[in-house]
Amino acid sequence: MMTPSYEPGRIGLLLIDTVNEVFSEGGKLYSSFKDEFDRIGTFENLKRLLAGARQLGMPIFFAPMSYTEHDYTTWKHVSGIHRAMFDNREFAAGSWNADFHPELTPIEGEVVIAPHKNIDVLANTDLEVQLRQHNVEYISIAGMIGTHCVESTSRSCMEHGFHVTTFTDATAALGGRPAYDAMVLRYPTISHATLTVDEFLAAAGAAKK
Repeated sequence: MMTPSYEPGRIGLLLIDTVNEVFSEGGKLYSSFKDEFDRIGTFENLKRLLAGARQLGMPIFFAPMSYTEHDYTTWKHVSGIHRAMFDNREFAAGSWNADFHPELTPIEGEVVIAPHKNIDVLANTDLEVQLRQHNVEYISIAGMIGTHCVESTSRSCMEHGFHVTTFTDATAALGGRPAYDAMVLRYPTISHATLTVDEFLAAAGAAKK
């Protein structure tokens, strides 16, 4: 896939579930992804991506996940991924686990999307309204989980007419290396560019000049 030419002033960054549950050692999901984070360099790449996007002045959107006790106990139809999260009380609303990781947290002027409870952030929150209001047409999507929220949201954004960039090194898959390899083969079919963090920042920087 060729590196895209982005339109100046129309590029945004979406970071999904950059929370303690996933990225801090005390998080319930951290151990499930630690080996892949270390192999890919996910955490350091996300920090570099966030810093680069801020330096370029692009709008940044954070999409957290959280569930209440009411959610855990009253959903009638519970999917497999939700069953795992609900049984383990993951992403509990108001808890440290659902808070943003201190190195991947929004600062003043950045947008926090309403917490999502399903896998597709675009379909279930104010994300599309926020993207439209910030004049974003080219949305780059990183964070977790690469095979679930990132993939579903990328697919949905593509179908809603946004130009979508996915990343090979700013996410990780549920299922380890085999799932990651399959994921990065799918990404180019549901997005318009699949890049490394460095490739994206270089292309976004070139668009600003």
